[in-house]
Amino acid sequence: MRLQQLRDDLTRRDWDDGVDGTVRVAIVGVGHFARTAALPAIAESDYCEATVLVSGSAEKARRVADEAGVERAITYDEYGDGVAADAYDAAYVVTPNALHLPHVEAAAARGKAVLCEKPLEATVERAERLVYACEDAGAPLMVAYRTRFDPVVRRVREFVRGGGVGEPIQVHGDFTIEVISDRRGPDQWRLDPDLSGGGALMDVGVYPLNAARFLLDADPEAVTGTTSGDGPFADVDEHVAFGVEFPDGVTGAFTANFSGFRDSRLSILGTEGRIEIERAFDYARPRRVRAELEGARISFDGPLTDEIREEFDYFARCLLAGESPGPDGQDGLNDMRTMAAVYEAAERGERVEL
Repeated sequence: MRLQQLRDDLTRRDWDDGVDGTVRVAIVGVGHFARTAALPAIAESDYCEATVLVSGSAEKARRVADEAGVERAITYDEYGDGVAADAYDAAYVVTPNALHLPHVEAAAARGKAVLCEKPLEATVERAERLVYACEDAGAPLMVAYRTRFDPVVRRVREFVRGGGVGEPIQVHGDFTIEVISDRRGPDQWRLDPDLSGGGALMDVGVYPLNAARFLLDADPEAVTGTTSGDGPFADVDEHVAFGVEFPDGVTGAFTANFSGFRDSRLSILGTEGRIEIERAFDYARPRRVRAELEGARISFDGPLTDEIREEFDYFARCLLAGESPGPDGQDGLNDMRTMAAVYEAAERGERVEL
């Protein structure tokens, strides 16, 4: 793929060969992201329909269901007991990290497919139990790495994997957000280690880590890391910087922050060029690509694609076609184990092998 092709081929759904049918989805958790991003994406999707909403509050579930035009609204307890199980084919689990396991187990026990938000769980052990529950039940499991379904990111992957920058040498990435805002104060689950499993690394650092693995088609072999945080971040990492060693001598350097100037980027340096995606992990802003190869330069903004809609449609299309969706549970476990190793490296002040 040449630079010009990279720019001119940004709307192609390379995974969509057309299928018939609709997958009915239960949304487990109706927090801000579910209400403002997931439900609108499903409403605009080609292959999905939200048919059940699940919340810890019956009143909240009913209110959001009425607003979104969803017929069924139930509580977590009712969902666990199998209420409305005949009204959905798959469950989208979008609760705090440490609540993923029981909600996924409930779906898997009834043979339902699962789309689980990242990271898989709050700890590696609980993430393993989640994955094995689906494997034992024969229930398809996909991890919601939405960035993988943005067509700009997919074209960049094709460009890199096709030798567009030569042999990759280094990958750099950052994702910085202000987690405390007018909408969210310090009393939130992201700052509770029992619910989150960690701070900036678990919530936003997983984005550049997973995207790098996706672009390189490679898994980490060793890591280093440093973390810091105080005040409302005393129990979780406010800032994290970590290095990753990939096969063939490729290295990665990543940062993630719960405070600071908002940033979201990923770049790959190769033997023959360099390519960078700006706004790489923002779901409501178009990607910007900058590339340079042997003196040729290009910079362009991609289309504002709803990658969450793309993610749901890909997931549903796989189910309708009888195919296994991915990234799967083992992919999610790879990130969980890598992040656990980063925390271990930060605590020990040493390089940790995976």
